[in-house]
Amino acid sequence: MSYIYTVRLNGSEVATVSLDGPVRQVPLVLQVSERFRALIESGQWPRGSRIPGENQLAAELGVSRGTVREALRSLSLTGLLEPRVGDGTYVRATNEITGVLVRDDLSSLDDVLDARAGIEAAAARLAARRPDPGGLERLTVALDARAAAHDAADLDAFVSADAAFHRGVVEASGNALLLRLYDAIAEVLTESIHRTASFPEDPRLLQSHLAVFEAIRAGDPEEAGRASYALIETVKQTR
Repeated sequence: MSYIYTVRLNGSEVATVSLDGPVRQVPLVLQVSERFRALIESGQWPRGSRIPGENQLAAELGVSRGTVREALRSLSLTGLLEPRVGDGTYVRATNEITGVLVRDDLSSLDDVLDARAGIEAAAARLAARRPDPGGLERLTVALDARAAAHDAADLDAFVSADAAFHRGVVEASGNALLLRLYDAIAEVLTESIHRTASFPEDPRLLQSHLAVFEAIRAGDPEEAGRASYALIETVKQTR
């Protein structure tokens, strides 16, 4: 990149000077690690999957095995990958925030549920201040899908629908930053749903979800926040 400067003295042009920006070459290890990061974020390397070995990756990229090893090591340090001795390397998370949160010392179920309570209650209050027909429709669709999955005893579909409901509450808040924060830790939150889901579901859980929905639809921020907190407390009691 070039920059042109004009030097003036007492209003008279004296000279022009061109400065070329320094050329920075991205280290090969960084290029390779970014390639791997893109594979993780795009889902081509899904969370929980074992990635190809160092030899295969080196051959496919046309780089040394040492370069691949260093790139994998850098992503392991951020929590995206998890090397397992004698078993290969697995995708641990799709972003650094989740990578930190899934560490054994930071991922207790009660801590995750308490974090969910804080985020979702704040979102529910905001959503109830300005109920949006589109947001209410998304919540209705999620509740219907949740009920259908429960009746079919389809755990994966149930978890997906339940996660969609809770994300829908945050989306309905209209707070873009809150939604980005929620999405950044979505993997941890969805895992908490999976760990607490069971069939048949305790009837109190369905009623708790409906209470949140009804409070948002009624435009009652205080009740929406209270109902959201109560929902998480019910999850704790029934897990």
